[in-house]
Amino acid sequence: MGVRRTGDWDLARRLVVGGAARLRGAIGTAVRQEAQLLRKGIVEGLTNQAPGGDPIAPLAKTTLAARALRKFGGTKALLRRADLRNSVTAVVEDFEAFVGIQRKARGRGGKPLANVAEINEFGFGPIVVPVTPKMRRFLFLVLRKAGLPTGRSGGGQRGAVVIRIPPRPFLRPAFEAFKQGAKGRFLKRVAQLVGFGV
Repeated sequence: MGVRRTGDWDLARRLVVGGAARLRGAIGTAVRQEAQLLRKGIVEGLTNQAPGGDPIAPLAKTTLAARALRKFGGTKALLRRADLRNSVTAVVEDFEAFVGIQRKARGRGGKPLANVAEINEFGFGPIVVPVTPKMRRFLFLVLRKAGLPTGRSGGGQRGAVVIRIPPRPFLRPAFEAFKQGAKGRFLKRVAQLVGFGV
């Protein structure tokens, strides 16, 4: 049995090759758009204090008091200077995307923001901090401003303070919300970019 070709095979070849390039470009664009959508969700979640609809744990009274004593009136968690929020990035290479805090991201003081993000995402501690006389005076002011008992020693325990940072997930809840309907949304984007319209 023989195969007999008919029609304009050069045109068919151009359509297939051109269609593949157009599809590849559409997929790349759709990946970039989805990455930016996830980045936007994380940033808005931090700003609204409810990434993915899950409220971030509020700051402790002592943290708010310490902020006030340092002449900072903000009450939002993870947004003291907005370094963390501003470092959320989307990096796309080919058909892969990274959305989050890059290892090279640094805050104004040079602190690695990926470490700050990890500590806040999962929580950290206990951390035992030896108390100096200067710190004891500051702790006394913080406790008094927060309306908490100061104790006889004027600011908590004589030798050390134990600090625990509670988990305040902001990446995982945003990603879980983003995943809802992601496959259909992505395919619709690709179809529209290729020109099929959905």
